[in-house]
This record gives sequence, C-alpha cells and structure tokens, in this order.
Amino acid sequence: MPTICKPSVDVPEHVITMEETLKFAEETHHGKPQLPLALRLIRNTGVVKRHIVQPIEQTLRHPGLEQRNKTFETEAKKRCPRVIEEALANAQLTARDIDAIIFVSCTGFMMPSMTAWLINNMGFRTDTRQIPIAQLGCAAGGAAINRAHDFCTAYPHSNVLIVSCELCSLCYQPDDDNIGSLLSDGLFGDAVAAAVVRGQGGTGMSLERNASHIIPHTEDWISYAVRPTGFHFQLDRRVPGTMQPSPPSCATSPPATAGTSPPSTSTSSTPAAPHPHRPQHLPRRRPHMFRHSSATLTQYGNIASAVVLDALRRLFEENTLTPHATGLIAGFGPGITAEMAVGRWHTPTTPTIPAPRHHTTPATL
Repeated sequence: MPTICKPSVDVPEHVITMEETLKFAEETHHGKPQLPLALRLIRNTGVVKRHIVQPIEQTLRHPGLEQRNKTFETEAKKRCPRVIEEALANAQLTARDIDAIIFVSCTGFMMPSMTAWLINNMGFRTDTRQIPIAQLGCAAGGAAINRAHDFCTAYPHSNVLIVSCELCSLCYQPDDDNIGSLLSDGLFGDAVAAAVVRGQGGTGMSLERNASHIIPHTEDWISYAVRPTGFHFQLDRRVPGTMQPSPPSCATSPPATAGTSPPSTSTSSTPAAPHPHRPQHLPRRRPHMFRHSSATLTQYGNIASAVVLDALRRLFEENTLTPHATGLIAGFGPGITAEMAVGRWHTPTTPTIPAPRHHTTPATL
C-alpha cells in the first residue's frame, strides 16, 4: 500500500513579524477606508511571523511581472534541491529510485516545468514522469498526495516525489487595497517542501483512499485576476463560513472499503494534517486534532500548497503515533476545492491490513 514518508520543509531567511506587518500596512495603505478592518482581520489570523525570500523593503516594491518571475525561477532552483535531498533521505531512496515527480506551485510560472530542471540537474532518470500542477492553489498539496497515491496504486512498485515551491511574497500587489488583498498581505508566507510516496515499504502514513470535492458555484470566491502586473489575489468574504464545516465532514465522508474502517474523528489521538483555518474557524470540540496545521499558520503563515506537508512533518516529529492510528490529510483551495486522503500509521514492522481487491472510487460528498 502506498506510504507517504516524512516531508522536508524549508523556509527563507527573511522574517516579518505580525507587528512589522501591521506597521508596514499602515504606512503603505495609509488613509485607505478599508485599512482599519484589514488591520483587525490580520490581527485575528493568529500568524505570529512569516518567512519571505526577499527583504521586506524589496518585497514591497513591484519590479514588474517579468522580473518577479525570474526571481521565482532563481529562488526555486536555489532552494528546492536541498529540500528534495532531505525528503529522499527520509524515504531511504535516491533520485534514481523516483518514477514520477509532481511539482506544485501557484506563485510562479516556468515552461518547461521545474520538473525538467530537476531531472537534468539532480540525477533523476530521464524516463521520470513529469506531473506539474499549477492552478489548484492551496489545495494542490492535498491533490499532489492524492495523485501520487493514484500513481502508486496503478504502478505498485513505483515511487513518487512531491515538491511544493510557494513564494507567495512575489505576488504582493502594492496598489491593491480591497479587503481580500490586504488580508492576504498579512497572511501568506513563503516555503519549499518535499515528500516521497513509496509504493512499497517506508515509514509514515499508509494511504488507503482519497477524494476530491468542489463546493458548487464558488469558483470566484478564491481566485487570481491575471493582469499586466501579474497575479492579483481575490478573496470573497463568504469563504470562512464555507470552510468552517469542512474538516469534520471531510474526515468522515470517504467511504470504508473492504478490510478497513473509516478514520475516527472523536479522539484527540487521531492524526490530522488539514489546511489551516483561522483559530475561530476550527471545530471547538476537537482543536487538538488541528494543532499541527495551526502551528504552521502561527509560525509560517499560510504557505499555500506546502501547508499539508509541513503539518504532516510536525506530526512525524511529534513521534506519538501507534501502529494503525488513523489519519486525515486535507487541502482546500480555489474552486472551492477540497482534496482529502485518509490512511493509517505504518512502519516496516507493522502488519499490513489487506487492501481491497478492487479500487473503490470515493462517493461524492
């Protein structure tokens, strides 16, 4: 059964605190009527600090879309290799063992994809499959895990590398002053993450099934407006209310298949790595389940598709899981889309629960 091994995560060296964010927002958008509300919303995010690839003074200037995209490419090529090497080591594999690379990002554009550069420069085989995912936003981390699961289910002896490179600070638009844009200025951070899904062996979360769900008629609630100056983030005020019930429903909706049982959501021991919500939008009865994604939000901000990998990394490092402990991974993003996976904690010495004879497609939520 495919197993996702311990992820590797790295954040840039430049740090901006909540206090600095509020200060720069007041200076940059002074006099704007939406500013008082935006400052209040930023304070309520729970984000204590974020990491960005450039000093804040440089980030606040817009050098043009071409230069920003060049910066994305330069920084991606500089930062991805060491994260990938650590993820491979965590999975006890080498680049030659990888059969497919899934590269996800919504903050920069490259063609050919970053996957081609990785294959040419990091020793991956020339027949390695390339699977870039560019337009799923924050949901792309969950989608990458699910597509890796699907690939390893179809090719049981394969190994898939997932790479997330999100440099959200390169999307800052100094002239945007709507509430959604101002809130995003105080919410998003930069990070690079990687993880390996092994078709056989490995220690980690053994993936049993996955599901996708789109909330109807919400495709314009989280979006980019593409303009000459690049990507302009748009966030509808209805999003928090839409997302509030998502974690518990996602946890229980993928149906059980032969030989397995649905993941428990009633005990705090159940591992969970969902996309982070603001503190007031977490389920009141089970906040302990969301401690890792909350920690990611507090310490790194919203790092888009890298969030689920960082929450999963924290779960590994907590080192409290017992064999067969059930778990949930969930990513949410534009669409509004949810990508979910459930599985069990597995080590090489853990007896394997037989997989169902036929692949079962999860029912619609």
